[in-house]
Amino acid sequence: MSEPPTAPVDRARAYYRALDRGDYELLAALLAAEFVHDRPDRTIEGRERFVRFMREERPQTDTTHPIDAVFEADGTVAVRGRLLDADGDHIVGFVDIFAFTDGGIARVETYTR
Repeated sequence: MSEPPTAPVDRARAYYRALDRGDYELLAALLAAEFVHDRPDRTIEGRERFVRFMREERPQTDTTHPIDAVFEADGTVAVRGRLLDADGDHIVGFVDIFAFTDGGIARVETYTR
């Protein structure tokens, strides 16, 4: 595996590529050890726990995350996108707010609509 990107926007984009491709090695490399995903239905704490959830426990693994817009300010990245099922049907719209540390993506706060 090549080194994960270091620029915040590139890391955020790589996060979705890893999820969509089921590349859990890349996903783990992008995340800080203390990673937290705060989403409407739950909070998942820790890189290993999050990767396990995405690999084994999420309701649908055959999804894609088309990105509609990316905003960056003061080291924080916001991504507006859509979650689509295997047939390309809309599941939910989302905004993810990414926070970073030297170790990678430290936190993702997800807002859905």
